[in-house]
Amino acid sequence: MRFSKSVLFASTALTIGLCVQPAAAQEAPAAPAPEQAQQQAGGIHDIIVTARKRQETAQDVPVAVTAISAEQITSRDITSVEKIAAIAPQFNVGRASNGSGAQLTLRGIGSSSTSIGIEQSVAVVVDGAYYGQGRVIQEGFFDLARVEVLKGPQALFFGKNATAGVISITTADPTPTPEFQIKGGYEFRSQQWRVEGYASLPLTETLGFRLAARYSKMEGGYYRNVADDIVYTEVDSVSVLAGGNGDPTSHIAAPAAHKAPGEEEFLARATLKWEPTSRLTVSLKGNVDFNTVNNSSWNYVAFACGDGDTSQLNGYACGKHFVTHQNNMPVDVAAGFPFAKQNGALYNRYRSAGGTLNVTYDADQLQLSSVTNYQWNNNRWACACDFQSSNSAGGPGSNWATENSSWKAFSQEFRALTQFDGPFNMMLGMLYQKTRRDFEQYVLTGGVSNSAAPAGLEHVATAKTSFTKGETMAVFGQMTYKILPTLELAGGVRYSDETKNSYFTQFYNNPLVTSIFRDQFDPDGLGEVTARQHFTNWSPEATLTWKPTDDLMVYGAYKTAYKSGGFSNGGINSKFSTDPTADLTFDPEKAEGFELGFKSTLLDRQLRFNVTAFNYKYRNLQVDFFNSPIFAFQTLTADARTKGVEAEFQFAPNGVPGLDLHGSVNYDKARYTDFPLAPCYAGQTPAEGCNLAGNSRQDLGGQSLSVAPRWTGNLGVNYEMSVGTSMKLGMNVDARYSGSYLASAFGNPLSRQGEYVTLDAGLRFGAEDDNWQVAVIGKNLTNQFYVTGVVDGPSTGSGTGTPAGIKADQLGFGTLPRTVMVEVTKKF
Repeated sequence: MRFSKSVLFASTALTIGLCVQPAAAQEAPAAPAPEQAQQQAGGIHDIIVTARKRQETAQDVPVAVTAISAEQITSRDITSVEKIAAIAPQFNVGRASNGSGAQLTLRGIGSSSTSIGIEQSVAVVVDGAYYGQGRVIQEGFFDLARVEVLKGPQALFFGKNATAGVISITTADPTPTPEFQIKGGYEFRSQQWRVEGYASLPLTETLGFRLAARYSKMEGGYYRNVADDIVYTEVDSVSVLAGGNGDPTSHIAAPAAHKAPGEEEFLARATLKWEPTSRLTVSLKGNVDFNTVNNSSWNYVAFACGDGDTSQLNGYACGKHFVTHQNNMPVDVAAGFPFAKQNGALYNRYRSAGGTLNVTYDADQLQLSSVTNYQWNNNRWACACDFQSSNSAGGPGSNWATENSSWKAFSQEFRALTQFDGPFNMMLGMLYQKTRRDFEQYVLTGGVSNSAAPAGLEHVATAKTSFTKGETMAVFGQMTYKILPTLELAGGVRYSDETKNSYFTQFYNNPLVTSIFRDQFDPDGLGEVTARQHFTNWSPEATLTWKPTDDLMVYGAYKTAYKSGGFSNGGINSKFSTDPTADLTFDPEKAEGFELGFKSTLLDRQLRFNVTAFNYKYRNLQVDFFNSPIFAFQTLTADARTKGVEAEFQFAPNGVPGLDLHGSVNYDKARYTDFPLAPCYAGQTPAEGCNLAGNSRQDLGGQSLSVAPRWTGNLGVNYEMSVGTSMKLGMNVDARYSGSYLASAFGNPLSRQGEYVTLDAGLRFGAEDDNWQVAVIGKNLTNQFYVTGVVDGPSTGSGTGTPAGIKADQLGFGTLPRTVMVEVTKKF
């Protein structure tokens, strides 16, 4: 990996040299001859972004942003949030089965995946509408116009606040002339067929329509599930409490699907765009998404064992490979189990629908805009919730659960943006959002049943239900003043007022587990948890921008941001807990810091070179963990800091049309600054820092955050050339480097992911006018296994806080292996 890092350093050093060398020679450039102008058809093309809710080039906006064009999206097959990480090396995505469903991390700052109540520190915005829930990772994205990755706190321009960054996705609009396209593809590893297309046409002179859809189905999968039949033995609580032997019954749990995830997906989006005058634009977009996989935790891999080379649950070897070990629910148990499939098969079923109405009125000196959004999703799953099934009869590793959760949100945002010719301009806006989350979960564990239970609950050990109703009001504004024609000062603030009303109870518990799970009607009066949370916040920011020329910009920014506290709807009301409300609620997260940036376009628009330095501190960074002594999930808060330097370049020589070289080198130091009573990781000994104050705690001050590599970078080349008079050939090769990092938020050395390099490449051949194209797209061609998040293996590890501690198995969220897709595109 030293070679890979050296290449990235060398590329940046070469770029700096190119920046410096020609400076004097550009004072009076000679106009090219006509024949020279024809040869110089290359150069860098601008990408329009809306990072400040106005159309600007990526080089003109004083924000650290990675902009991905529609052409790059197509050539790199960017079809999900996960695949954006291949282009933005400081962005990591961990796909999880339960909790929020995702761990999105940018510059080392992210949100834990185990709590469904946590909004992501890295927010996703689609067509101007805020999607802060981790389940957005289930959404497929296609037919896109552009993607913007905005790094660092974002307080003013994207719905609610985002403390670590924003992924802004813009879908394609109707075209002024009729346009039709169909695309078919086949991916060999997962045996996935995919077909998609769009129809775009004007209905009248002022009204356009676009319909896009995609369907895909896997005959296989990315991961292999290797498991044997296991025996799950239950005892009947009625018999046990009557003094009997429990009438033990045995159930066979067969292996889950051998190839996972076996995904089937259908997506559709319809767009109407109305432009009755040059001043008024109205766009209405509606979308649906149906996604099903054959295992909710298909990418959980035991990549490091706590007490040797084999799993503590099943004896299988731990390793960094695309293999997991999981079993279905027993068929006879699943037949009456809530939200289980009749055959006991594991699954995840995601459904979503939404609509966004964008209205913009552009007067001479004032632009008015409105974004109205409604979104709904429902996620159901059945999981082998030890994530690595046991081969011991009725022992640990024989735990399953089902879950049904829904989310719906309505939001309305208004903005007014002045467009004065003078030095002063301003933006003023307001946001209203109303949300509701409904959650229910049923757990099969402990080898207990209850023949006297209500219908459907005979085999359930514990069942919970919860909801959270949220309401947000925010006002925000920004003023800009040109002190000089080349010097601009911008200052703004957002005021947020949020309320969240939540309820949680475990409405059914098998009588044999009520010593662990507190029942709804428990006599201690703590069986029903309610919480009314009210948060207010002011988030100011200021930016000073200097543009001595059109091609050079220097900016300095002071930024803050805020993310509300919340309620862990999927938590546990443990009988060992004396304050379940405190266990299930958590405080707001806040960010504050500075950023300094330099952007340049040089050599007659052949070279782009940007550098950003940043330093942000975080208060109450939300960190979720499972507190095994009291058998409860808790969201703690810690203070942290992330600081670093990013350098990126793009070189497109005029003399070689179609050639594009690009790369980046990024240094980031993300660490806890204050976490004095952090939980110990499972099996941590006193010699390793556990048992602080005799409470199985450790001090993580100065220790690294999770998924926070010190060095990242990428290096790539894209080349397109004409073939004959009507054909063209294109290719791209892109390498992404990541330094090592801890996947655990609590310093577990077993969770360390080593440094790695992934390689993507593509080859395209088709018509010069893009009428048709055949492409081969390869991703992770090095077949590199790496994890982007981790959980301790349930029922593994022991002796935490003692000299005899045994570490838990580390179950990582593995990413995709090598994939190769052949794709054929035809336009009409």
